[in-house]
Amino acid sequence: MTQQVRGVLLDIDGTLVNSNDAHAHSWVDAMEELGYHADFEKVRPLIGMGGDKVLPDVLGIQKDSEQGKKIEQRRKDIFKQKYLPTVKPFPKAKELLQRMHDDGLTLVVATSSTPDELKSMLDIIGPHVQDLMAQETTAKDAPKSKPNPQVIDVAIQRSGHSASELLMLGDTPYDIESAAKASVKTVALRSGGWGDKDLSQAIAIYDNTADLLEHYDESPFKQGIPVGA
Repeated sequence: MTQQVRGVLLDIDGTLVNSNDAHAHSWVDAMEELGYHADFEKVRPLIGMGGDKVLPDVLGIQKDSEQGKKIEQRRKDIFKQKYLPTVKPFPKAKELLQRMHDDGLTLVVATSSTPDELKSMLDIIGPHVQDLMAQETTAKDAPKSKPNPQVIDVAIQRSGHSASELLMLGDTPYDIESAAKASVKTVALRSGGWGDKDLSQAIAIYDNTADLLEHYDESPFKQGIPVGA
């Protein structure tokens, strides 16, 4: 027995665009610029969470502190100026979104990124991609980042559907955990750098957007969500 899928909650970084390394480098650069030592290897696994989690975990300082605010602003500037021009979409990302949209699924962005960063990412995926989105939920709407479910809760409300009618598409354990806390199942992609063991709580795992699109007709998006999964 399956539940028909009526909407998709979309993570962006690492899921639709190949930006996780760029975000990690931006954090490291900003921290070092302001006098802190930070290892890329320590920061990289935290990408998918927001500054409210990254800064305490790496440096032991709060995002809303004076230094936290300075680092966060520099991270944004460095990412935009230095790394954003290098970011590319994953293969067939736009085509996957178009397929979902054409199938009548409500597409809702559920990201811990800022609104400005989201717009840039959607532009990278392709022209008019923003037109495919019914709603967007960002750090502006949900200050507590994943794995806190706040961004998912807001996205569910904006979707117009119940949690049981939605699927999360993400690339990190944080996506899976935040969605699960809001009673939403996740389809995961390996493109963000995580392995199957880390993504084991997803109901299905694919290599990337192209792999999912190739197997779309057999995927939970088309076949439905197994009840009790």
